Amino acid sequence: MTSSSESLKQLFQEEFAKMVAVISRLYGLQFIETAEDIVSDTFLTASEHWGTRGMPANPRAWLYTVAKQKTLYHFRRQQLFDQKIRPAISHEQPKSEEQEPDFSPQHIRDSQLQMLFAICNPAIAAEAQIGLALRILCGFGIDEISEAFLTNKETINKRLFRAKEKLREENISLEFPPEAELPGRLDRVLHIIYLLFNEGYYSKTQNRVLQQELCVEALKLGLLLTEYEKTNLPETQALIALMCFHASRFEARLSSDDGLILYEDQDESKWDRQLIHQGIHYLKLSASGDQLSNWHIEARIASWHSIREDSPEKWEQILQLYDQLLALKFSPGAALNRIYALYKVKGSGEALEAAMALNIPQNHFYWLLLGELQADTDPQQAAISFKKALSLARTTTEKEGISRKIALLKK
Repeated sequence: MTSSSESLKQLFQEEFAKMVAVISRLYGLQFIETAEDIVSDTFLTASEHWGTRGMPANPRAWLYTVAKQKTLYHFRRQQLFDQKIRPAISHEQPKSEEQEPDFSPQHIRDSQLQMLFAICNPAIAAEAQIGLALRILCGFGIDEISEAFLTNKETINKRLFRAKEKLREENISLEFPPEAELPGRLDRVLHIIYLLFNEGYYSKTQNRVLQQELCVEALKLGLLLTEYEKTNLPETQALIALMCFHASRFEARLSSDDGLILYEDQDESKWDRQLIHQGIHYLKLSASGDQLSNWHIEARIASWHSIREDSPEKWEQILQLYDQLLALKFSPGAALNRIYALYKVKGSGEALEAAMALNIPQNHFYWLLLGELQADTDPQQAAISFKKALSLARTTTEKEGISRKIALLKK
């Protein structure tokens, strides 16, 4: 029974999003909640039947068959209303006859890709897009999404409801954008996928399984884009490479008590070599284009971090890449990381000068880096910086790590 429950849970994670996308593509995004209800009811039926009769030989085919039946039943009832009752009330013409959901692999893939572009429509706020992506594209439940965002279920339900309302209000359809709009829309999609990845990689939840699942789902969405010729572009491949390199160090960056282990203290034997090789593969593929995106530069930086050797050449290359990245697209986080690379190349003096000029006082990582740069020459000032970082840190893990640094200064 336990094995059956675990298998059903895994199937839900894998198939929920596919089935919702197919039904929504067939009947329109105005029925997205109906599609969710039909698929949820399908899995409830599976739980009841499989619990007493055992799992069928082909569980996916069983789920698709039941989902088709439930979909047709629902829309037949709707069609009956449209044909018999609505015309009598409003004199509207009845809608076209029913269609059966197509759960073939090609149709599932196209439906998911179109759903990805619909959810990442600029009309919807980024935070809501991530929530929708988790629910509609990745099959996460409300409990898991609220845990990922460290908020309550009511907030998540309201956020999702508003996002779905926006889909309806803007009359967003499930289709690929016109070719002229595709580059701009793809950039938005890649951005949302990376934000989704970050929700897992830099998550504040202590649920490590959930953290990894978020990263894996983001990678799956990136790989989904490579299955469509018009989105299998160098910037897509560069983002996949970047996520592979980051994900390869997932286990090494967390201690047994879920504390964060800094890069220089990580156990290299815990790095996932298969993901590193996959990252190298996609990084090479991304070099085929004639445009340089921020994903290319960030992936190249991450590739250098997958080399453990702490050589001058490595940090000089990373510093140059950060200079390129900041010239292309400035961000405080990238500027902060550049200062660390500057420290590794030219020492704490020049790095400290750059840090003081950057001045991002509400960022606890800024004060943490400042404290590290001051530790050798001015321990008293370093303690002040670490205490400022402590006051801004949000998680228990971060606070404990900073407290240890303060304690070491006093020895």
